Amino acid sequence: MSKKDKDQTIEKPQVQEDVNNTETASQEEELSVEEQLKEDLAKEKDKFMRLFAEFENYKKRTARERIDLFKTASEDLMLAMLPVLDDFERALLHIEDDKEAEELRKGVLLIYNKLLSTLEKKGLTKIEIQQGDPFNADDHEAITQIPAPSDDLKGKIIDVVEKGYKLGDKVIRFPKVVIGQ
Repeated sequence: MSKKDKDQTIEKPQVQEDVNNTETASQEEELSVEEQLKEDLAKEKDKFMRLFAEFENYKKRTARERIDLFKTASEDLMLAMLPVLDDFERALLHIEDDKEAEELRKGVLLIYNKLLSTLEKKGLTKIEIQQGDPFNADDHEAITQIPAPSDDLKGKIIDVVEKGYKLGDKVIRFPKVVIGQ
């Protein structure tokens, strides 16, 4: 073997080794690019799923808010009408029961009943309380305390000054009461 042949044989394995190294590096590079793409895809899927879930929650929340708004949309109107209802009740208490006032009483009672039935159709209900019921700070608004006329009325409702009302399940005006001490 000549010296030239020896050099060529030595170079061939070295070239072969370089080619193998290059192929291995390119395969690793391809794998890393492929892995990178898979990671990017996984990140984008996760981002999409989170965005989709957030949008679904938004739709549910707005639907719930819309239902609540429809339920209590008339709350301001009801609150404005309650003093009128109170005035009718006071008028009925003070109209005298003589012959001349009988027609006036019938007219006022007719208008009062019509107003009350219209408001009840829209969801307004009275909170029923009576003298002698136990006082509960969560359900009643105490405006004053007076000495109880008897021992059994201590801590209980003596008088109802203003009636309370609910609109659906929501209390829009608590009853104002006088309690015994």
